[in-house]
Amino acid sequence: MSKSSPRRPFGGRSNGTVTVIEARVHRSSARNARLAFILTAVIVGLLSAVVAASYMHPIIALFVGVLIGVPAGAFAWVLVRIWPVLRLLWWWLPEIVITTGAITFWVQVADHTSTPVTLVIVGLVVGVPAAVPVTRRAIVAWTWCLIVRHRLRTCFRQFIIANQSGTLPLILWAKPTPVGERVWVYLRPGLSSGDLEGRLDRIAVACHASTALVERAADGNAAYLRFDIKRREVLTAQVGSPLVDVINPDTPTTERPPAPVPTALDLPDVDTPTITLPTQPRKPKPAAPSANGSKPAADTSSDVDDVSDWI
Repeated sequence: MSKSSPRRPFGGRSNGTVTVIEARVHRSSARNARLAFILTAVIVGLLSAVVAASYMHPIIALFVGVLIGVPAGAFAWVLVRIWPVLRLLWWWLPEIVITTGAITFWVQVADHTSTPVTLVIVGLVVGVPAAVPVTRRAIVAWTWCLIVRHRLRTCFRQFIIANQSGTLPLILWAKPTPVGERVWVYLRPGLSSGDLEGRLDRIAVACHASTALVERAADGNAAYLRFDIKRREVLTAQVGSPLVDVINPDTPTTERPPAPVPTALDLPDVDTPTITLPTQPRKPKPAAPSANGSKPAADTSSDVDDVSDWI
């Protein structure tokens, strides 16, 4: 769906168009709407006719099924047909709500107060949160959440154009974190977490951030992802240890003699204890039996190594 202006404000003609819904999405939604109408009308009509046949004549039950199935199919057609518009409204829902609330507040204040009082009230509403550091940081953090949602949508659109396939995912919600923002996204056919992991540097550039991380938000669903957009590091600040308050300041100090510091790396200069292992007595080698079968006498010679044992 696109809206074009045939003439410019000063009389010239213009060929530019302002695209609200892409033509490919428009055709796809029209085809899906027709299929939804046919399937819903047939299924609901048949089920209604079968149920009504047990209470009335089959022919009358068939007309009852038609009367119930056609409105149900029309409702499914409308829902599928306007789904691209609903998705677009979902993307801009926070901005629409904030803008509507701000305009309503301004109109109500302007109608019930004078101009100086209106300016004072608006100045207090805008100036006080901006002057208090806590509220100012909170407002900036939530503003970045709104910006990141649209920047991610722009990245997904570029990725889909590059791949020439896919559908824009659903960007569900976002919240601020100590290091940046966290965004939950539900992918649709055409994109996967593997495709996005190789393009995290581009996502970080588009979101004006330092780094970007992506991981599954649910173990059982590969389409449900969580993006962590990091803008700063929170582990660089120096914090005091609580163990210092536990130590008693009246505890007396213990004097310890300083240990000698080695002046060289030579091993003889290092005083190490010498460990001597005890020697084990060598077992005598059994002698071979004599020719008459008698056992030889025990060898009472000294324990001397026989060179033949080592050959």
